Amino acid sequence: MDQLLNDFSPGLFFMLLIILLVLIFLMVKFAWKPIMNALNEREDGIKSALEEAENARKEMQNLQADNERLLQEARAERDAMLKEAREIKEKIVADAKEQSIIEGDKIIAQAQATIESEKNAAVADIKNQVANLSVQIAEKVIKEQLSNNDKQLKLVEDMVGDIKLN
Repeated sequence: MDQLLNDFSPGLFFMLLIILLVLIFLMVKFAWKPIMNALNEREDGIKSALEEAENARKEMQNLQADNERLLQEARAERDAMLKEAREIKEKIVADAKEQSIIEGDKIIAQAQATIESEKNAAVADIKNQVANLSVQIAEKVIKEQLSNNDKQLKLVEDMVGDIKLN
């Protein structure tokens, strides 16, 4: 350090000082503004990137909220459609049951009518058969009774007597 103080030259000092000032001047004139501009641009770029990131985050939150709302609306619509489908199904089942009861009643009524008409036809047929059998029996009995003259006279007298009484 002593040697540095012993070698001190005021001319060299001023020369170095002038070079330093010129260098600072040149730096301020030519390098300072571009460096400051680059720093400002970078700071502005970072701020705008942060703002864009914040806007994107807000937009994502809005989209998520919209998606949730749409999902809830879709669920509500699905539930409404399912409820409506259940109601339609129940109505169709009830209508089908009612229709089957009506058809069943019609079939039963038709069967009863058919049975009644068949029964009446059977009764009429039986009456006809009984009448035919009765006529045949009466015919045989009358033939038997009318086979002889005494029986014929007696029968005619009984019939005439019955006619006079009536």
